[in-house]
Amino acid sequence: MRRQTRLTATAVTLVVGGASLVPAAASAADAATGPSWAETAYRGGVHVVEGPDEDQSTVDGTVFVDKDRDSVQDANEPGLAGVTVSNGRDVTTTDAHGRYELPAFDNMTVFVTQPRGYQVPVDEDNVAQFFYHHLPSGSPELRYGGIAPTGELPDEVNFPLAKSTLTQSPEQHCVVGADVQTYDLEEVEFARNGVFADLAGRTDYAGCGALFIGDVVGDDLSLYAQTRELTRMLNGPARFLPGNHDLDFDSPEPEHNFDTFRAKLGPAYYSYDVGKAHVVALNTVEYPTVVPPSKSSYTNGIDEQQLEWLRNDIAQVPMDRPIVLAAHMPLLEFFYSSSHRVKQVKEVYEILEGRTVVSVGGHTHVSENLREGDLMAGWTDVVGEEGLPFPHLTVGAVSGHWYSGQVLEEGYPTTLQRDGTPPGVLTLDIKNAQIRERYTVRGDDGSDQMAVGLNTPRYRAWYAENVSVPRGTAPALEDPLTVTRDDLAGTTWLTANVWMGSTGSTVAVSLDGGEPVEAVRTQQMQGESPRVGAEWSDPVAIQEQFVHGGGLADRTMHLWRLELPADLAAGEHTAEVTTTDVHGRTFTESLTFEVVE
Repeated sequence: MRRQTRLTATAVTLVVGGASLVPAAASAADAATGPSWAETAYRGGVHVVEGPDEDQSTVDGTVFVDKDRDSVQDANEPGLAGVTVSNGRDVTTTDAHGRYELPAFDNMTVFVTQPRGYQVPVDEDNVAQFFYHHLPSGSPELRYGGIAPTGELPDEVNFPLAKSTLTQSPEQHCVVGADVQTYDLEEVEFARNGVFADLAGRTDYAGCGALFIGDVVGDDLSLYAQTRELTRMLNGPARFLPGNHDLDFDSPEPEHNFDTFRAKLGPAYYSYDVGKAHVVALNTVEYPTVVPPSKSSYTNGIDEQQLEWLRNDIAQVPMDRPIVLAAHMPLLEFFYSSSHRVKQVKEVYEILEGRTVVSVGGHTHVSENLREGDLMAGWTDVVGEEGLPFPHLTVGAVSGHWYSGQVLEEGYPTTLQRDGTPPGVLTLDIKNAQIRERYTVRGDDGSDQMAVGLNTPRYRAWYAENVSVPRGTAPALEDPLTVTRDDLAGTTWLTANVWMGSTGSTVAVSLDGGEPVEAVRTQQMQGESPRVGAEWSDPVAIQEQFVHGGGLADRTMHLWRLELPADLAAGEHTAEVTTTDVHGRTFTESLTFEVVE
């Protein structure tokens, strides 16, 4: 069934506030071969052998091949050698019999790094099970419960694995979703009808699964139960990272800030292998920064224990393996380029030096595709004049601009983000050591990659009149695709907001079937500051946001403009806009507009 959600200023289907809603390409499920995920998923859990252990200073156990998939090691089920296991600080590998031993301490999480060719079990909600929390007395009294008392260390903590051709394949498709961030049950339904319905129709990510990188809910941690209902829709394992809206704000001590998240969803940081890639999931939220704290007193940071773990984890990874580094708060990003960064970013770069890396983050509710060598004002103290050492991707939010805007007939709102990008998910297509990114707009099959519009003097005047009024209350801009001949000369641009546009992308425009002309990117990523305001905005997004609510798409690092010729004749004109991304893939949209005397 076709799901109509696309917002552009191209061929008109439903005109809303001067922008247009047009049908997305058919969102057909990927062709499935063989049994479905629901029929073959390895369901189970970590095997905790009752104790207590005589030696409470260490935690030990076995990583084994669970042939009968009952989560318990039987006599004919061998231990697996060379598998990485950690207590969140120290890292070890299993011996020839699959045995491991690690130092133990209070409030630790012991977890296994899933090796290539094997899969950790998932529970009935598809949430990956690869960890054991040790908190003898449990969490302090917390509104949302935290971790129940675990008592003394058990005799053993054993990690079952099932052989998997899915994770063995050198070709992987890894879904990354940022900021599901549901604040109530209505927003849970928006997420269900949107991104999660899309993922339920895909079968290409069963090996790598879906990683949700923070702000899983919006402060109300009781909604983790509904989040698990959503992940039950997936065709692959679900993993999570915490964000600043996943905190136990009533925790009296920082070490218990994410206890409820950990109890309901998993560790705050960990790693796993799929194909030839090593995925590192980091917690980049430090809280609180002031006392008494407020919900906003967090910062972008990695504590010393996690940094020690990261050093130890990466040391186990061969140099030729590509690394995906995921976190809620990006290491560096464009939108707040001079202020928002992970404080320990230089240490992270040093740990990863010489490796093939792609970094992904969320948090800012925008989409960014920053490439190696990109540079913005405020970065030189971290990256020098050479720019970024590897690609940094900021993932557009599942919630978009916090589920704002007009609710469509499909059961979710337009909720365009602060750079004009619609909600969606990122997929990392990995083949051997090569990683290619693609963004899929919610309700679309991946063909919708840009919004094309006109930035005219009349639009900019309308912008100035309405930029200060509450979002969702502005009058619509009349005839947004009409321009007078007097306004053509040097003051009207055709714009293309390319969701995953980056350094190395191009945009070419053919007017009325003529020779293509290259459009100019508004941000060159050569050390400048973000360009902000009507002149640098996405007019398609702004017309939706001012009239129906949403963000303020007044800046972006992926906007291209072409100055329209001053001698265009009066009448109707058609522009064919083609973008070619850094990987050589092309996407085309058309725009019909009118020139009047």
